[in-house]
This record gives sequence, C-alpha cells and structure tokens, in this order.
Amino acid sequence: MKVIKTTIPEVLIFEPTIHGDARGYFFEHFRQDIIEKHLPAGTAFVQGNESMSSYGVLRGLHFQRPPHAQGKLVRVVQGEVVDVAVDIRIGSPTYGQHVAVKLSGENKRQLWIPRGFAHGFAVLSETAVFSYKCDNYYNPQADGGVRYNDPAININWMLPENDIQLSDKDKNLPSLGEINCFRYTLSPAFEHNGNEQ
Repeated sequence: MKVIKTTIPEVLIFEPTIHGDARGYFFEHFRQDIIEKHLPAGTAFVQGNESMSSYGVLRGLHFQRPPHAQGKLVRVVQGEVVDVAVDIRIGSPTYGQHVAVKLSGENKRQLWIPRGFAHGFAVLSETAVFSYKCDNYYNPQADGGVRYNDPAININWMLPENDIQLSDKDKNLPSLGEINCFRYTLSPAFEHNGNEQ
C-alpha cells in the first residue's frame, strides 16, 4: 500500500496494490501496521459506517466538536465522489485550506481526514456507496459543520450548481469564520501531526 502526502501534510491518501486477473481482484484496504506508522499515535478505529447516495448529493462539510472530535478513514466501494477535507484548526499554517480528491470503486483510494478538519463529499456518478472508519463514536450533540460554498474556502465540487442536492441541515451551516472550536497544537498524544487539545 502506497501512502501519498497531500498539500496539507496531515491529510493522507492510501493507495492499495490491486491484484487482479480474469477471475476478479484482491487488495488489502486496511493494515494496522501502516496505520500505526502514518497516523497520529494512539489512533484506533471504533466505529464503521456506510452510506449510499445518488448523483449530485453533497454531504457536508461536517465535523464533531471536542471532546468528541473524529478522525476518519474514508473510501468509496462503488461509484465516484469528490472527497474534501478542510482545515478548521485556528492557528494552523494551513487553516482554511482544503484537499479535494476523487475516490472511486475503481481507484480504491482512501483518504485520511484528521481531527480538526471538516469533511464532505459530492457524488459524481449515478450512485455511490461510501464507507468509512472513525476513531471516535458518533455524538449528535457534538455535530458541527461549515457551509459547502463558503467563498473563504472556495471548493470546486466538480458539479453544476443546479445539480447539487443538499439536506436542509447542510443548507444552513455557518461559514468558516464562525467556527472556533479547534486550536492548532502539537500534542504528545498525537505526535505525528497537530490536533486540538
């Protein structure tokens, strides 16, 4: 498995080695030793989720507030999405910047979104099955979000605006400037990157 750095050092792409022939294919999509080497010290996944969405559906940008913040390792089982991670850690050298990566059932890439980042995706194919692991449990009282079209972030969602489908909740999320629940620090507990305390 290849680990690829993005323009934000803490956000990583995991690209598997795929073994295929006329019968089908095989690949490893998770290895604990690679997690321990490349993700923040102590990262342990405790919850896995899967969703199915149709073309044009945009989910995000979402996060959970401390102390319930989550890191996510995300992938697409079927279809294609553009997946986005936004640094919302005040004081971070990459605050307000984002990474956008195409994930698909064909390329089988995964994206690591650390704690302190907002996450969202938009479906580019007819349908997409989205699967992800979290390093903290879902807590509805800790829900937070950032508006998908905030000009301060300026994300290209690779969809015509008229095709974008949002939930009522996501239509009413605040702007990046209204979010202040994360601070950029270097913690011994997460020695590989900066995370909130």
